[in-house]
Amino acid sequence: MCGIIGYIGDRNACEVIVKGLKRLEYRGYDSAGIVTENRGSLFVKKGAGRIDELTGKLGFLEMPGKRGIGHTRWATHGVPNDTNAHPQTDCTGRIALVHNGIIENFAELKDELLKKGHSFKSDTDTEVIAHLIEEELKSGGSFEEAMRKALLRLKGSFALGIIYTGEPDRLYFVRNESPLVLGIGDGENFAASDVPAFLEYTNKAIFLDDREYAVLTKDSYVVKNLDTGEVVEKPVHEIEWTLEMAEKAGFPHFMLKEIYEQPRAIRDALHGNAGTMRSVAEEVSKYDRIFIVAMGTSYHAGLVAKYLFQRLTGKVPIVEDASEFRYEFENLIDENTLVIAITQSGETADTLAAMKLAKRRGAKVLAIVNVVGSMATRIADLTVYTHAGPEIGVAATKTYTTQLAVLTMLAIETARVLGTAEERYLESLEEGLQRVPELIEDVLRHDESLRELAEGLKDKKDFFYIGRGISVPTALEGALKLKEISYIHAEGLSAGELKHGPLALLEEGVPVVAIAPRGRTFDKMVSNIEESKARGAYIISLGDSEDLRRVSDVLVEMPRMDELLTPIVYVVPLQLLAYHLAVLRGNDPDKPRNLAKSVTVE
Repeated sequence: MCGIIGYIGDRNACEVIVKGLKRLEYRGYDSAGIVTENRGSLFVKKGAGRIDELTGKLGFLEMPGKRGIGHTRWATHGVPNDTNAHPQTDCTGRIALVHNGIIENFAELKDELLKKGHSFKSDTDTEVIAHLIEEELKSGGSFEEAMRKALLRLKGSFALGIIYTGEPDRLYFVRNESPLVLGIGDGENFAASDVPAFLEYTNKAIFLDDREYAVLTKDSYVVKNLDTGEVVEKPVHEIEWTLEMAEKAGFPHFMLKEIYEQPRAIRDALHGNAGTMRSVAEEVSKYDRIFIVAMGTSYHAGLVAKYLFQRLTGKVPIVEDASEFRYEFENLIDENTLVIAITQSGETADTLAAMKLAKRRGAKVLAIVNVVGSMATRIADLTVYTHAGPEIGVAATKTYTTQLAVLTMLAIETARVLGTAEERYLESLEEGLQRVPELIEDVLRHDESLRELAEGLKDKKDFFYIGRGISVPTALEGALKLKEISYIHAEGLSAGELKHGPLALLEEGVPVVAIAPRGRTFDKMVSNIEESKARGAYIISLGDSEDLRRVSDVLVEMPRMDELLTPIVYVVPLQLLAYHLAVLRGNDPDKPRNLAKSVTVE
């Protein structure tokens, strides 16, 4: 989740841009860069590292010019280094741009441009855009029209800031599935990924919608439709946030902001892997002995993957805590083994140790990772990125649901390679997966009712989360979220296990959260809920069937979907419930006690 800040006016652009980049640091980044224009020349400085370090090392504050664009990069294509940092330029050095998002068809566009004589300096998908605009300019006409024609060829998500020496009085900003907001000043104008970048200078903002672009001068702005070039009238909003509030987009905590970012993050995960999942699936299909290793929330994602693979492909992966894997399974690993390692940070010590063991034993290693250039990506033979962007809150939310999204993609594509499921069903499942972001947006409407529910539960000492089949990992993840940030004891378990011991712990008023979508074990699940209710438990059910209303004290109504997709959607209300309980109990959900975001020691 990179950061963009652009400025045009009478101030020194570099000073405004450095301040803006500092205020976007909360978004996370691995490199930064700035481009300014002065007297018909572009000045570009960029590198891997922190803004303060780069400001001193590269002289960001010495760059001339009254218009410019800055960028903080979170790597998605190409490792974090000086060359891959933004801005990226064309062959002539007259076009420079910065980019947030993922260009799905960059490889084919790059091949086409290489054949036309273009020379590339970086490994990024972003540089393709600069060269594509350069190529369109050769046909004559205005820069704006060349830019628009070039961008219409892109597939994927993008927020762009573009500067061109041939037009010394303007900047261009484009949005498609990645946020951009304009800041409207007096004799100066701004654009940024988020409001805090320019809030010191103006509180007047225009929020761009998908497939819109803005042309800024110091005294004017116009917004147009990318597809038609027609002018779009946009309302100007007055922002009442403080700077601290603005960094969180008005949310009181990063965790809540990141819960709400999940529809966008999942779209990015699906876009970012659309062109590569087939080749990964072909590799996975070669192995019958598959281990999935992970820790914490990533382990729960691995458990969901087990259900997906056994249902769709007939393969039954063994899912193991990475911390135990190398002590118990070493003699079972050889060159006929595939190890799938799931780690958000790519730096989890136990998972890295398991990956290294697998490599020593000759196994093929596939990493499911969020952070480009992390150690896991360097150890693995194959890597699938989740494209969630940086996650500030310690408790995983959007990184978990993006893991589930890419694992679902992988299971579907592996089934297609193997021919183990009907193509019509796989297509239906893919269509459902594409709708998941919309379903989560629908579920987020329960936020206020879940906060009210939490008011009545905040003094409870024990919770039980139950599910069956593919919903068991969701029960485990819901319990983990509650423990992590509210410090309430919680257990997640298979509902079938209740009568084998845990039922003895149920007393009057003990909350039991039942994950109960319609599916092959729904009737059994209803019976387990009735068993709990008969012991006096307070039943909170998540489901899509009116039958649950009869056996529940509270029913959180969920949208109807294929049972295999429910783990991605059903975890969202559990995240919200845990969040509200934490806040009501006076805890900081972003910084739970005793926990770290990335566990880098065993």
